[in-house]
Amino acid sequence: MTNWVIALVGGLLIAGAAVSIVYFGRIQPILQKIKSERSGIAEREQELKKEIEAKRKEILLEAKEEAFRIRAEIEKENKDKRAEIQRLERRLTQKEETLDRRLENLDRKERNIQQKEVDAQAKFEEAQGMVGQQRAELEKISRMSADEAKDVLLRQIDHEMERETARIIRQAEEQAKEEADRKARDIITLAVQRCAVDQAAETTVSVVPLPSDDMKGRIIGREGRNIRAFETLTGVDLIIDDTPEAVVISGFDPVRREVARLALSNLILDGRIHPGRIEEMVIKAQTEAEAKMKEAAERAIFETGVAGLDMELIRLLGRLRFRTSYGQNVLQHSVEVSHLAGAIASELQVNVPLAKRAGLLHDIGKAVDFEVEGSHAIISMDLLRRYHEPPEVCHAVGAHHNDIEPHSVEAVLVLTADAISAARPGARRETLETYVKRLQKLETIADSFAGVEKTYAVQAGREIRVMVRPTEIDDDAAVKLAYDAARRIEEEMEYPGQIKVTVIRETRAIEYAK
Repeated sequence: MTNWVIALVGGLLIAGAAVSIVYFGRIQPILQKIKSERSGIAEREQELKKEIEAKRKEILLEAKEEAFRIRAEIEKENKDKRAEIQRLERRLTQKEETLDRRLENLDRKERNIQQKEVDAQAKFEEAQGMVGQQRAELEKISRMSADEAKDVLLRQIDHEMERETARIIRQAEEQAKEEADRKARDIITLAVQRCAVDQAAETTVSVVPLPSDDMKGRIIGREGRNIRAFETLTGVDLIIDDTPEAVVISGFDPVRREVARLALSNLILDGRIHPGRIEEMVIKAQTEAEAKMKEAAERAIFETGVAGLDMELIRLLGRLRFRTSYGQNVLQHSVEVSHLAGAIASELQVNVPLAKRAGLLHDIGKAVDFEVEGSHAIISMDLLRRYHEPPEVCHAVGAHHNDIEPHSVEAVLVLTADAISAARPGARRETLETYVKRLQKLETIADSFAGVEKTYAVQAGREIRVMVRPTEIDDDAAVKLAYDAARRIEEEMEYPGQIKVTVIRETRAIEYAK
């Protein structure tokens, strides 16, 4: 028993010694570290409190500065508003003073007017009394009463009115005739001015350029087989002469001539020229020419605003793209006639769509006049009847050359528009060079007169405007100058229609303020 107790005590002592060793060896440093960290945390808390206090003071300072700034802006804004209010009050006071002065002036004027009315009434009464006295004296002198004198005066007035009425009627008839002539000239001039465009003269031949003269031999072919095949397929004549690097295509049918030109141009570009290739190119050219004709017809229809045409009429209209008459392209001429007829119809307030439709189709017979005998106007009328065009359109087309008598206003308009389009300068058998020379001749004639400063030919040569020096030409001399210039133009030039000579005299007074 004693030994067990001794052993137990000894174990407890050993365990206590071990715990002491562990405590002082490991736990004591940890406790010291925790204590030092707690002291660091306390110091950090003190620093954070100081930083927070400093930040709070800084924020308060910024808030006070912002409050001062806002207060200053508000005070400035209030000051500006008070100044604006004061300015408006001053303006209002000035306006009130102005209105008061105006009211005073109006009152004064009203009093003056009332006084004048009183004076006028007194004078009127005085005048009536004098009129009565004069009337009594006149009745005594003339031995006639007022009613009798009135009857005599009325009879005289009636007689004078009859003569004046007759004079006015004659004058009105003359003015109406002059006005009708002037209005007709204005309408025609306006229509021509809208459509005054240059026309390039065309011929019955086409020229195809060649890259070299060696190509001529290839076009002719061995023993002429290529040229014979080409002429047989196209129906035209190829003229290969000494003209350098060019071949001339001759033919009366413009469509065939265009097909031949396209085919030959494609053959030259391709380089392979033999009968089989020629046939292929001719077929291709025919397709291309038909496409061009269709495109031209559709463009003309769109430009003139004519709708609802039969497809065959559109095809025939397209053939006119390559048809010429006296050097004038027939399709362009038809479009121009349509515009002219529509412009004149609009001025006269008649059927504009009918006039434009007839104007566009009036020469459609020229597309087949190589194949059909007779006047192209009658051929055109028969074609339109065949394709169910309105009778009014057929009649206007048939009468545009007086082959039949025109019975409608639209028929007369188409006839007139056709004549204008064909007769104006630059339309037929006149190249651009000749047209320009005509205008130059007009200006030269006007410039030859003394006192002329500048001269301008306008409206496709239908009018010439002459600017004169006002110090040398007075109003009477300007009238004489216009007369002399017109006579000179009649004597020295040939032209369709008429040419208007306008002499302009202008005086300008210029001074400078310094």
